Amino acid sequence: GSSAESLQSSRFEYTVCFLPPLVLNFELPPDYPSTSPPVFTLSGKWLSQAQLSALCKHLDNVWEENRGCVVLFAWMQFLKEETLNYLNISSPYELKMCHQGSGQSRTPLVGTEEDSGGAAGSDEAEGELIDARAVQDVESLSSLIREILDFDQAQRRKCFNSKMYLCNICFCEKLGSECMYFSECSHVYCKACLKDYFEIQIRDGQVHCLNCPEPKCSSVATPGQVKELVGEELFARYDRLLLQSSLDLMADVVYCPRPGCQTPVMQEPGCTMGICSCCNYAFCTLCRMTYHGVSPCKVTAEKLTDLRNEYIEADEAAKRFLEQRYGKRVIQKALEEMESKEWLEKNSKSCPCCGTHIEKLDGCNKMTCTGCRQYFCWICMGSLSRVNPYRHFHDPSSPCFNRLFQAMHIDGEFWEDED
Repeated sequence: GSSAESLQSSRFEYTVCFLPPLVLNFELPPDYPSTSPPVFTLSGKWLSQAQLSALCKHLDNVWEENRGCVVLFAWMQFLKEETLNYLNISSPYELKMCHQGSGQSRTPLVGTEEDSGGAAGSDEAEGELIDARAVQDVESLSSLIREILDFDQAQRRKCFNSKMYLCNICFCEKLGSECMYFSECSHVYCKACLKDYFEIQIRDGQVHCLNCPEPKCSSVATPGQVKELVGEELFARYDRLLLQSSLDLMADVVYCPRPGCQTPVMQEPGCTMGICSCCNYAFCTLCRMTYHGVSPCKVTAEKLTDLRNEYIEADEAAKRFLEQRYGKRVIQKALEEMESKEWLEKNSKSCPCCGTHIEKLDGCNKMTCTGCRQYFCWICMGSLSRVNPYRHFHDPSSPCFNRLFQAMHIDGEFWEDED
């Protein structure tokens, strides 16, 4: 099919230490070894039928050279130690599948690019009849690659489990079966130490920090390794937080604002309405309040402050992400609101009665609020009597005594009372 052809045309390289074994099935006839050789079949998943046929032919030659003698040991030694050289196989070894007709042979698997067509090279094998004793039962190239990698992984694990390793956390030597290694860096630690380390990180919500404890090492544990070490409850928390952190990086994903729901909701492009698939709550994706149509969002001052600070400190990519999530209009409003707030805090004071911002340009310190018409002192911000507001500045017991014109601007300079 097209998928098989696509895989055939693609090139992937895998490094393996172990290959699936060649299997020699045999029966000893009654007149072995005096007259007849053993009856056998030879199978190997990673060799083609042409290559297996060449090996069968060589086994026949070994029998002819040693007729009348036992040959099983010689056969096994040859298959174990000389197969790769006999077939001119070296690294890298290229796997290829063929479409096999009845009784005719094509080369399903070819050796390395340096093969020169030796004793069992692909050029020589092509066109020869397939030996009936050569068994090759691979369904597809993808299944063959999977079997080879699975076998290599299982053998590596078997070797790892049988060796002793020093854990650099507890400094105890333990069998590999009691340890775990990080595939990216091959650092090894005992499972007991890693279990404690992972559990602390997950409880603290640091699901992206389950990395190798080796200093300056960036290898990260796989979810399968985490699941093997921690309990079901902690792994469920790890899985949930990992998913949530991934969703948080997606600009088109928001969460249902209801505290008891928090279901992820996909946001339609250009639309500010989100509808939770779990509780059917319709909300504004900008302010997280009930959907209000074209009416402006009622964003809190605290939210605008946080948004503005985050936007100012962000790089260009993060700014685009925030603009996509909240909208340029809301971002611009946050910037303008905070600039206005900073200017008012620096250049004005609030009326002690109604809170209206008042700017003093000139004149005395007896101020009149433009909002509620309340008199107040610009120095101490105290409310003044409506009958006689100046008494506050003439009373010797007042903290603002004789300070009615303090800091008054006269001819381009500020004038202050002298003590």
